[in-house]
Amino acid sequence: MTDLTPAVSVRGVDRFFDTKEGRVHALSGVDLDVAPGEFVSLIGPSGCGKSTLLRLIADLDRADSGSVEVFGKSSAAARIDQDYGIAFQQAGLLPWRTVAANVALPLQVHGIGRAQREERAAELLEMVGLAEFADRFPDQLSGGMQQRVAIARSLAEKPRLLLMDEPFGALDEMTREKMQSDLLRIRAETGAAVVFVTHSIPEAVYLSDRVVVMSPRPGRISEIVAMDIADTAHRGDELREEQGYFDMITAVRESLHGGEIAMRGVETR
Repeated sequence: MTDLTPAVSVRGVDRFFDTKEGRVHALSGVDLDVAPGEFVSLIGPSGCGKSTLLRLIADLDRADSGSVEVFGKSSAAARIDQDYGIAFQQAGLLPWRTVAANVALPLQVHGIGRAQREERAAELLEMVGLAEFADRFPDQLSGGMQQRVAIARSLAEKPRLLLMDEPFGALDEMTREKMQSDLLRIRAETGAAVVFVTHSIPEAVYLSDRVVVMSPRPGRISEIVAMDIADTAHRGDELREEQGYFDMITAVRESLHGGEIAMRGVETR
């Protein structure tokens, strides 16, 4: 394995689901590479298979055909080796554990000693700006703060890849923009690749090196739009006012709407 090995490599993936209404073709012939350290967003209409694709990468689901590799190994092996961290729309914190204990949970599960767990949790809480809240409980935090704890937890084992399924979808717009900027900073500090599912075109543009536009079911990659704006390591809030940013939003919107067709049947995620 070399430095050129993709963080994620998806080849010819199809996924079907059996429902009461019949068999649903969720993904069809999906091919995608994500480079080490790259930030890629998946966007498309509801039911296009964005979250299904993320779950396949995370080994939370299995493809009916094709292959999924993470850093040159099967997604199952990557899961066992803790090569990726994952965060969902709901923070999923354990209410009876402190913030620090929630962050340290993956380390405890894998048998890391207490002193090392506490040191790593303190380091991560400093990174996400929550060091002073280490001894608080989740219900004492705002929604945005809980999501920062969830991101810290996903980084506990120093993964080279982050998989994120609409982690900011439930937040208000002001908090969401703050979290986007925080995520870019954290990503720059860790060097991790990111695969990010979102329904928001501006969010995808602000965060990404490339935006993967998916078609309605069966989900296919209709276009991959490279972001012709400042490098993700140098993006700040001022980008949201620049013409290039709005141009990229328009490019993704045109690609997305150009691929829309009428959809019927049961939605899949």
